[in-house]
Amino acid sequence: MSPHLQVYRFRLSMFLSIANRAAGVAAAAGSALGLCWINAAAKGPKSFSKVQKVTGNPLGQLLLAGWALALVYHFVAGLRHLTWDSGYRFSKKEINEDGPVAVGVTLGTTLALVTTILGVAICRSRKKAS
Repeated sequence: MSPHLQVYRFRLSMFLSIANRAAGVAAAAGSALGLCWINAAAKGPKSFSKVQKVTGNPLGQLLLAGWALALVYHFVAGLRHLTWDSGYRFSKKEINEDGPVAVGVTLGTTLALVTTILGVAICRSRKKAS
């Protein structure tokens, strides 16, 4: 381990940088699972129903919500990097100001996305039951 890690004070920008890398890995892994889901849909109803049992499970839904969080955060962090690469908002003060905004946008967008998907799923199951 580098001895310089003890010199620096841990900041939000450091956490967001590490989280961006972890979100990229999680988004890629979730995308692989999404491809398995599409493959199961292409194989037929029996295979697709097995996958739906996994996604209908609370643990499967938690994984899907985590995948959505990883995708949204990686997108938001990518926009921050694009802004920096364009030469804007790259001073230390602006980077520290934008960090909490990126967290808020990520959480709000993910919450809206997951709530919408769950709402549609609930409406479909009620319509199917009646």
